[in-house]
Amino acid sequence: MGRTQDIMALICLLFLKIPMVEMASGKVLEETYRKWVQYKEDCIKMIGNEPLPQAGVFCNRSFDRYACWPDSPAGSVVNVSCPFYLPWYYKVSQGVVRRRCGADGFWETEDSGKVWRDMTQCEEEKEVTSQELWLKQLMVSFRMLYTVGYSLSLFTLITALIILLGFRKLHCTRNYIHANLFMSFVLRAVSVIVKDTMLERHWGREIMKQTDAALGCRIAQVMMQYCVLANHFWFFGEAIYLYSVLIASVFIDNNKNLPYICLGWGTPVLFVVPWVVMKLLKENKECWAVNENMIYWWIIRFPILFASLINFLIFVKILKVILSKLRASNQSGYPDYKLRLAKATLTLIPLFGIHEVIFIFATDEQTTGVLRYIKVFFTLFLNSFQGLLVAVLYCYANKEVRTELKRKLRSWRIEAEIVCCGQ
Repeated sequence: MGRTQDIMALICLLFLKIPMVEMASGKVLEETYRKWVQYKEDCIKMIGNEPLPQAGVFCNRSFDRYACWPDSPAGSVVNVSCPFYLPWYYKVSQGVVRRRCGADGFWETEDSGKVWRDMTQCEEEKEVTSQELWLKQLMVSFRMLYTVGYSLSLFTLITALIILLGFRKLHCTRNYIHANLFMSFVLRAVSVIVKDTMLERHWGREIMKQTDAALGCRIAQVMMQYCVLANHFWFFGEAIYLYSVLIASVFIDNNKNLPYICLGWGTPVLFVVPWVVMKLLKENKECWAVNENMIYWWIIRFPILFASLINFLIFVKILKVILSKLRASNQSGYPDYKLRLAKATLTLIPLFGIHEVIFIFATDEQTTGVLRYIKVFFTLFLNSFQGLLVAVLYCYANKEVRTELKRKLRSWRIEAEIVCCGQ
């Protein structure tokens, strides 16, 4: 248990020390883990090959998951160079980590029973400035925003799914697409949470032993990429359905759901599979969380940006149609049902596309400083709260859904009164 806590402490230390806003934590962590494994293997070789002391009381050689300790004479203070796997090793290369070997030949322990160790010289020396404190508070705020957004989105989306699928009168192509969009949001939120959990498990508990622990982590990473793509393509499906209703018939029969299923759930496979193949062949390292060659990452990024751009163009096209219909309805005094459909559906097309279009040329490699903070904030906010907004606009604020809910509640109330009066 103590060893696990040591590793978790190291992982936490890495996440705190590495500048997250530069998006380098994943890459540094992967490199640190690789160096840690090398350090561990070198230590194990030393433990197995070095000859034992000829005489006298001594503390046994060991590896405590942080530093490698040689056989040491009783009653001495042992100094070992700071481990080279530390990301800030270049700053503390002259420092040492200390242990005390007791007179009885056992390493001295603290009151808690844990072996005493002084590693103050190996910690990163960094003056805490007001800017760094502000940055840490900003990261904490972003994480709270992320957590609250996905929690609210999950609750509202699941409830909205129950409503759309539970009431028969709400079953139609339009609501069927809405329901699939809700499901893609649910899967996206769950996949992100599972991926984060698997990453923590891999870098925490699984680092204790050399196993193929990265397999589960990679599967979670693949599922997350698929769910993110599916989410974007179901928004694409919403845009196409609205376009087919208002402007032109994109699919031959708008009452058929199969084309939308193929678009929303099938298209992402065409991009995820090549990405997986390239990861296996070229970047088969740990959890696939690091994109060393950004060309492979564009296999995932390109379809997202493409769908966002097409959605934005459809939005502009439909906006012209809505304006013309508004003028016509004002003249005739009879609003078209398609206009009501447009008002209910169109509101989310810019929500999906605009933030992607704004940052379409501001890639991760190019954004730095304040622009990166702005991009991270908007990305986290829209991705986490988007599900909540979708559920509200497509379900809870929908007049058709509210009418059906009121009718159903009235029916249940009447049935309850009949049962009560009958008894």
